[in-house]
Amino acid sequence: MYRTTRPALLSLLLLSLSPLAQAQLTAIVAVEPTAKKAAHSILRSAFESGLSKAAGQSATVATSEDLADVMRATRSAGYDVFVGPAQVAASALQRGYELVGATQKSDLYLLVGSAQVANVAAMKGQRLYLPQQDSIYTYMARGMLNEAGLSFQDLKSVLHEKHPQAGLSALVLGSTDATVVRADDWAEWSATHKGQARVLATSQPVPGGFSIAVKKDLPADVKARLGQWFASGSSAAGLNPIALRPEAGEYRRVAELGLFTPNSLPGVNRITAREAQKLQAEGAVVVDTRTEKEFKTKRIRGAVFAAYVEKSLKDVAFNAAQDDFQALEKVDRNKPVIFACNGAECWKSYKAAKVAASKGYKTVYWLRGGLPEWDADGLPTESNGPAG
Repeated sequence: MYRTTRPALLSLLLLSLSPLAQAQLTAIVAVEPTAKKAAHSILRSAFESGLSKAAGQSATVATSEDLADVMRATRSAGYDVFVGPAQVAASALQRGYELVGATQKSDLYLLVGSAQVANVAAMKGQRLYLPQQDSIYTYMARGMLNEAGLSFQDLKSVLHEKHPQAGLSALVLGSTDATVVRADDWAEWSATHKGQARVLATSQPVPGGFSIAVKKDLPADVKARLGQWFASGSSAAGLNPIALRPEAGEYRRVAELGLFTPNSLPGVNRITAREAQKLQAEGAVVVDTRTEKEFKTKRIRGAVFAAYVEKSLKDVAFNAAQDDFQALEKVDRNKPVIFACNGAECWKSYKAAKVAASKGYKTVYWLRGGLPEWDADGLPTESNGPAG
């Protein structure tokens, strides 16, 4: 019969009670639509095994091609580790994460137009072919158009598809007037399609391949071991090891090209978190327009859940008919209402506030900073309650 000494028992007890022993490390691999080949090489079981060994605790790994969902996860700190394209890391780095590195050298992106489009300014009233809204290609397109004083609302149409590599073919077929491609892809394509398209604009460097970001509040030794694994051991799981650490400015630039809401909304009062708290105490209703999962995880205390299905462009000229605003019907139109979501990059509260104002809600407020601003000010939050 084996006997366990009291000190050993105490050690086992402390180990079992420690957060590190109980917690499970979570990671997500976010896949850019054009990077499917790289994603297919990643072996999920080997990835989980490698992370578990490196962190000294159990790890789970999810994968997703839905970049809108992944970007929401960065705003709500949904995972301990994000592995994804530059815009995913850029968003995470603003919300309590730190950079481990990138797997490839930085890329340049090109806005390429048909031979009949002379320059970026000539894109007004033209058609643009892009992948999903939260793709790095869409970020780059918006930035290059903005530099020429244009936005997506100045175009005839923006076609969002799952296969961005088909944009060049769409140019040749005449079904679009412009698209965005990586400089390396353009060099290969243009060599065999001379004179069929032209470069209208070139982006600043963007971190290439996968970028890895980890939560700052993970234990220092865990972060160090994870860094070592991503630098030398991740190739066994099908992920190229981190090759470099891009300048922070490259990620900031990507974030700035992101889909930030305007600073103001005509017909709606923009307020701060503390002003929202005061209005709420006076009877105003805080309306949370995020997903049910986000609402249950953490929300402004006393907020009501009124999410909707968002399909329209993240743009001031969004088409409200493409979105489902039925959830707003449960909000009393005669009470002051405050719309909030996940901060300046989240368009849901902007769109809901604009629609509510147009539908005759008596007094409409917009908390642009949303839950992140409320939380940063130390105002009361709640979680795990029923949505309703």
